[in-house]
Amino acid sequence: MLIDTHTHLDYPDFAQDFDAVLQRATDAGVTRIITIGTSLGSSQRAVELAEKYRNVFAVIGVHPNNAEEAGDDVITPLRELAKSPRVAAIGETGLDYHYLPSVKVARERRTQAVTLALQAETEDELESGIHDGAIKSKQASLFQQQLDLAVELRMNVVVHQRDAWDDTLAILREYGRQTSGVFHCFGGTREQADEVISLGHLVSFTGIITFKNGAAVREVAAGLSLGEFMVETDCPYLAPEPHRGKRCEPAHTRLVAESIAKAREISVEDVARATTATAEEFFRLARS
Repeated sequence: MLIDTHTHLDYPDFAQDFDAVLQRATDAGVTRIITIGTSLGSSQRAVELAEKYRNVFAVIGVHPNNAEEAGDDVITPLRELAKSPRVAAIGETGLDYHYLPSVKVARERRTQAVTLALQAETEDELESGIHDGAIKSKQASLFQQQLDLAVELRMNVVVHQRDAWDDTLAILREYGRQTSGVFHCFGGTREQADEVISLGHLVSFTGIITFKNGAAVREVAAGLSLGEFMVETDCPYLAPEPHRGKRCEPAHTRLVAESIAKAREISVEDVARATTATAEEFFRLARS
């Protein structure tokens, strides 16, 4: 039996065939599913799904890419949502610098057919740099507020990190072992995985591990100890082979587990048993 530890079942991608999606998951041996909030509205929908479906559990939080749109107080409504016994953790929260204005400007320049005037470039860089700082500050504040809430509620956190490794680790170090996090959709190096684990956190692998260019991630998954990682889909994104490019769904968790089992040269049952036990402990789920 497997647990898909990171999905977005509240997204409209699943609105037309939700029950069929759940049935396919059950048929594939995915008996429990964690659906992750990315905003207050998304978190509310996650709780509603968890309260309706016995094999679905909710994680509530505000994604860093929604930080600019978040209100001044997201903690009060999150604390209220956390009263539901179906809430298993806080998140996903963290830092994401991939879409900062300066990065966007750099991408645009790389695709432009003409060279901008130096003065215009300088002005763009100055303006985007100022905007970068404001976004980073808001993301960091929101991350810390949600970590504080996790500590208050004695819950663990689902961590989103993209292009912000050092800053993310620096903030987490401030909390020591007060709360544990899982770095979802892990695609880093073995050294980074070891750093996360040494701080008392976990990593989680997605369908990326099945990709032709996913050899480095497979090597990390093969080298870690059982109990140091979980499995997920991050659906509707990152569908594993042979479904790449299509909508991902919880049933595909089995393909992730099979890929890890092959890389480790063990049975998929061994991977399922270990990752399920780890997820039950991390999310404090009753053993099924």
